[in-house]
Amino acid sequence: MVPEINYWAVLLAMASSMLVGSIWYTPKVFGTRWARLANVDMDRTGASAVIPIVVTLIVSFITAWVLAGASSIAWHFYGGGYLLAALGTAVILWAGFTAARFITHDAFEGRPSSLTVLNIAHELVTLVVMAVIIGVWPPAGTV
Repeated sequence: MVPEINYWAVLLAMASSMLVGSIWYTPKVFGTRWARLANVDMDRTGASAVIPIVVTLIVSFITAWVLAGASSIAWHFYGGGYLLAALGTAVILWAGFTAARFITHDAFEGRPSSLTVLNIAHELVTLVVMAVIIGVWPPAGTV
């Protein structure tokens, strides 16, 4: 079985991750705290951000695509509402993969636990926003 995927929703979810990140890491929200904890120089030139932004777009597309596919599979398996399937899938994938891996790597790298919490919270918000977009815009013919 190949899961049905609405690629327009995936593209919008990809874009939403950039919006969430832009808000989350702005200096007035968590940007200053994150930069201090992660030892990131916020005064570096804008040109040095080009590669991370391109990487983020690619990775965000992959994340949204996987979430859309997994949500479709979950919806087919469990039934119920597509939005709930997408939200449940996002939270489960976040807990089992994203949060668990961040915690493990950060523990071994000796990063501050407050940085870990800040980053995994950002990932949870990102995935929930993606799930809302994917959940309210299911593939044609599925709901």
